Amino acid sequence: MAGAESRPPAAPGEDVKPFTPEKTKEIVMSLQQPAVFCNMVGDWPALHWNAKYLSAVLDGKTIQFRLGLKTVGLVPQFETSCSYVKATLEEFLAWSCGQPSCLSGPFSCYEYSKYWAYADYKYIARIFEDKPEIFQDIRWSDFGFPGRSGKESTLWIGSEGANTPCHLDSYGCNLVLQIQGRIPYEESSVFSKVNITNPDLKRFPKFRNTTAHVVTLSPGQVLLVPRHWWHYVESIDPVTISINSWIELDADHEARVEEAITRMLVCAIKSAENPSDGDPWLNPTEVEATSHEINLQYLNKAVSAYFKSRKASESEQPCSSSTGAEQRTTASCKRKKREVGCEPEGCRLLTHELGFSTFKAANLQKIPFGPHLIQVLPQSQETSSMGAVAVESDGRDLLHGNEGGHFGKLHCTGKQLVMSNDCEMPAYKMDSDGSPNASQTALSTNDLLDCLVNPHVINLVARLLLERTRV
Repeated sequence: MAGAESRPPAAPGEDVKPFTPEKTKEIVMSLQQPAVFCNMVGDWPALHWNAKYLSAVLDGKTIQFRLGLKTVGLVPQFETSCSYVKATLEEFLAWSCGQPSCLSGPFSCYEYSKYWAYADYKYIARIFEDKPEIFQDIRWSDFGFPGRSGKESTLWIGSEGANTPCHLDSYGCNLVLQIQGRIPYEESSVFSKVNITNPDLKRFPKFRNTTAHVVTLSPGQVLLVPRHWWHYVESIDPVTISINSWIELDADHEARVEEAITRMLVCAIKSAENPSDGDPWLNPTEVEATSHEINLQYLNKAVSAYFKSRKASESEQPCSSSTGAEQRTTASCKRKKREVGCEPEGCRLLTHELGFSTFKAANLQKIPFGPHLIQVLPQSQETSSMGAVAVESDGRDLLHGNEGGHFGKLHCTGKQLVMSNDCEMPAYKMDSDGSPNASQTALSTNDLLDCLVNPHVINLVARLLLERTRV
């Protein structure tokens, strides 16, 4: 593999990696489909982070677990429908092994045969704040990101069956290292209403046209999830542990402006209707709907960060180049989670932008796939053992545009895959003349929000707002 830019021969005892940090970063930043890196983390101390080791390090510290039913229904188990307990890892391990001590512990109300538990999205910098030396057990510098360690990573610990509903990540691309067991990884912002393990094809008939890319991630492997790829995750071993890190991209700045606009609309309209409304526009893991003043501050900060990034990028690169996408931002923003469908006509508006299909094919030929970098290829949806799943539609709905909206209940992707092109439209009854029945046409606040947070509307508002600020 001449193009792989492998390292020179290693000294005796030195860990041999198939790609240099520079080449690995190039792959991460340019690859537009999921892939698995092998033989890249053999010398990372984090590979020894099994559940018993972490239990000893945490030394009785409690963390929050999300619990869901192992039964599979037509509707995904979103965070709003899960239960939560705080427990030590020792208590979690005892419960997952069926020990009698669990009869009186935090898991006492949850029978292991019926429930799964997931300590998901745990910031390593927080849970190990009194042990900062452990951050260096994770070395993302081997992937071309010097200085990135456990401090910029999150930890995931799950029991068999623990899962994350199909979703996409609003910001950056995602690197996922498997430590123990096989598969779980995740986190995102935008959730699909389709339960891909048991899809409701009457409600989402176009899901029949999707193609799943399935991979079972084993210890020591690192999965790359490109920006805005839909993915579903499920733990298939008794105890699984993963570590991930989101790699920031230049496009994230405008995305945060769009997010700030969306949040202002949702909070203002929903709070005006009924402040105690239980609609799941925000997840229970988030703070309650924030005030207009706070949302406005966030919007101004997002706009300021956007122009700061643009100015820095222009001063460093007076001429445009492909490396612009590699610019990183240290700004952080909590990911917002909402359920989504997809507006089919709006999606098709993006299908011919930038000739992305040709660009993608040309780039793919330059990627050094082989035993050290494995493509995650399309597979039949009847795959018996599902681990991580990324899903794309057939050629009629696959999008080739450069950017896509990704906030609110409606969603269109730009570069990659569409999980579902069905909106949850009201089932209005029709009169004999074909017009909606008057008694069934009362529009709700949610109907209005569905239109206002349409990705194309939000993107247009963001661009107009940035133009106004620029002037």
